[in-house]
Amino acid sequence: MSPKVLIRLSLIVNYMVFAVLLNSVGAVILQVQRTFDVSKADASVLEGFKDLPIAVFSFIVASLLPKVGLKKGMLSALFLVAAICFIMPVMADQFWYFKLLFAAVGISFAVIKVSVFAMIGLVTNSTKEHSSLMSTIEGFFMVGVLVGNVFFSLFVNDADPSSRYWLNIYWYLGAMTLAAALLLFFAKINESESKRDGTKAWDEFLDMLQLVIKPLVLVFAASAFLFVLIEQSFMTWTPTFYQDVLRVPASMGIQAGAVLAGALAIGRLLAGIILKRIHWLTFTLSCTVLVGVCVLLTLPLTANLPEATEAITWFNAPFVVYLFPILGLFLAPIYPTINSVVLSALPKYMQSSMSGLIVVFSALGGTTGSIITGHIFEAYGGTNAFYFSLAPIAALCLILILLNKQVKKNVS
Repeated sequence: MSPKVLIRLSLIVNYMVFAVLLNSVGAVILQVQRTFDVSKADASVLEGFKDLPIAVFSFIVASLLPKVGLKKGMLSALFLVAAICFIMPVMADQFWYFKLLFAAVGISFAVIKVSVFAMIGLVTNSTKEHSSLMSTIEGFFMVGVLVGNVFFSLFVNDADPSSRYWLNIYWYLGAMTLAAALLLFFAKINESESKRDGTKAWDEFLDMLQLVIKPLVLVFAASAFLFVLIEQSFMTWTPTFYQDVLRVPASMGIQAGAVLAGALAIGRLLAGIILKRIHWLTFTLSCTVLVGVCVLLTLPLTANLPEATEAITWFNAPFVVYLFPILGLFLAPIYPTINSVVLSALPKYMQSSMSGLIVVFSALGGTTGSIITGHIFEAYGGTNAFYFSLAPIAALCLILILLNKQVKKNVS
């Protein structure tokens, strides 16, 4: 295997590992409600324990990683997560252990995502190649989400809500993380272009702060924040939505999260092909509008669902159970596309800093979306919680138009 192929494979595998870990939060939110009798509002804070460390540490490490070494940083993050995973089946008997788990995953993902985004610039030579690899990696991220949800569902005991058997999944997740570290260890990459000679880490940190005041970055921040707010409100709360609103078993609700992730994966992988023929603004605007259309078409079908007279399975479920995940196809391409557009508009030595800011804005959006959705879910029901997404969807359409104008100004 050539060094170039090996490093690309390593980036994909590392991203998939964290896709499983990060997006298990929806399944874990459902399970801690069942196993530890935690309320929806309290369980929603797990998203914050995941996303706020991502935001804080991305901001701190983005300018430092090129100096320390992108590969070294990634290996340290993988070993930290593996250690926490191996602790969970043995010691996790209270809710705070899950806060610790997602804090460690968040810190580590900050390092992984900044490094992966910076490395994409190092292994590609054109804007189209950059967009294609970005969409492919993000597509496989959603494949990881799909696999993770299916895997989690296999460990859930529908008949015994208090069963802690599902915690055994963390033995496998720890082993998977170590395998990803081994693959990365043997991958070779030239990191010289990711840093500037003769500059101190403090100077590069100040340069990153100066990026924030650029109009291009401010508009992008708004678009990334809004998108992830929308995405995480769906991704995190789909398992609970399926159990509480659509009245399906817990394991099937987690599998529904996998189906949504599968739709997202297909959408992102197809985006790499479609974007070669269609302008990114036309594509992302069309996708955003279609997400809103899906919400308006599917949520009314959740009203007056009959009580199940037999155990619900994928073979006898209401139509809305199959229809809802379709919105993932249209939601999928937006995030990697806007990330690629902004990164491609900047010099390679600035892409690590910009990657850090991308992770910060995304993490804040994800936390906000999950917590707001959790509180609306508990107070007004799951259907109204998902109707709330129409407001940020409309706002995102306007922000994408502004982002296109700023990209044109920056390029010219």
